[in-house]
Amino acid sequence: MKLCYSAFLPVAAVTSGVIAASLSSAQAAEIFSNTDTQIGANIEVVLGAFHSQEGYAQSETSAPGGRDWQEGFAKYGLDATHALGESSFYANVAWVSSATIGQGDAAGYTTGDERKTRLENLYAGWKSGNALPALGGDGIDFSLGRQRIQLGDGFLISGDALNFGEGVLGGDLDRGGAYYLAGRQSFENTAVLKLGGEQGWRGDVMWLASGNPAQAKSELAVANLERVTDNGTLGISYIDVLDTDDDYAFLYPDRENVKVYSVRGQGNAGVENLFLSGQYALQKNGREGDENAWYLEAGWTFSDAAWTPSVSYRFSRFSDQYDPLFYGNGRALGTWFQGEVAANYGGPFNANTRVHQLNASLSPSETLSFGAMWYDFTSLSDDAGPNTGGQELDLYAFWAPSEHWWVMPLIGHYTPDASATGGGTQLGSDSANLYTQLLVGFNF
Repeated sequence: MKLCYSAFLPVAAVTSGVIAASLSSAQAAEIFSNTDTQIGANIEVVLGAFHSQEGYAQSETSAPGGRDWQEGFAKYGLDATHALGESSFYANVAWVSSATIGQGDAAGYTTGDERKTRLENLYAGWKSGNALPALGGDGIDFSLGRQRIQLGDGFLISGDALNFGEGVLGGDLDRGGAYYLAGRQSFENTAVLKLGGEQGWRGDVMWLASGNPAQAKSELAVANLERVTDNGTLGISYIDVLDTDDDYAFLYPDRENVKVYSVRGQGNAGVENLFLSGQYALQKNGREGDENAWYLEAGWTFSDAAWTPSVSYRFSRFSDQYDPLFYGNGRALGTWFQGEVAANYGGPFNANTRVHQLNASLSPSETLSFGAMWYDFTSLSDDAGPNTGGQELDLYAFWAPSEHWWVMPLIGHYTPDASATGGGTQLGSDSANLYTQLLVGFNF
């Protein structure tokens, strides 16, 4: 099989917004504390069991028919803060151990032979606290080192979370497996300056260096300016891809020197139950013609109704040669991995596609919720890669039985417009794929 490397741009599905909220509620276990200094330990463990009735032509180890596999990762480390007058220093060190077992994932990115333990976080920073009241609380935040960085809701940057295994290029892109769970999300090196508090004008200037060969070890310069109010956020961003590694540049031959100009907004426009979001990104890559991507989204929460139902609709479009960079689920499940099967295994991976998405959810309690996501995908150009059109319905539940535990089952029904022999990616047939997964997590 001839691989189409420009096609496999997915970043494995990152923890959904409801899970992220659960994780943030748990505090680190205190190891040492006095008036000025606190040190705590953090542990996060996530395990997943997966089944796909179909396979997808994305790697040299792809195969038709069903796949069963399991993934897991453990992230463990130390946080430290030290007060220095009105300001404070902070630091974090953490490791990730990850593995994939079984037959490997449905796209063949992993084989089931992945086992790896590596340093994940190693960063330190300084926050101004109340030392500069004109800039607000912590109006200056400067940090250096290995850390996860997100821009907006992850449309362009949501960590460095592409976690391939042994299934691609003979294992040259192996980052330890756990492709879907994506336990490794830190950039290899960063320098980040944040200016402004939580409200009003604020901005960021960042240098990000990926050590991920599946991202061609790209180096980025980022500038971001936002206006934050109680009704929402308006922002503009600029990204310049400064460099890619010569050994892996063939994966993204047009990425180096790409410049991205983006505007975005998100909030409720002063209406309590309303949610509005949108973003436009213009990508200049030196070729004739520019690439672009954009979306518009609107949602409503029936806050006075039983089980607090919410509904939303989103339309997104990604031009045929658009490079989605380091996108990920920075806000909730389905952003920006649209479709559990399509976003992770079948494509379109946020390029050369038009997507309609409908979401609905119910929350019987603070610890239990149910949701449904429906997608319709349409490929824009037959010349820009395989036909990744299709429809997908995902049903899921989220349950947090305690502060430290959560469980998330999901079932997906994906119907491609074409099989691999007909120009698509699904191997063997264009029949509907019934996909299931069960995630369990623990943290403190």
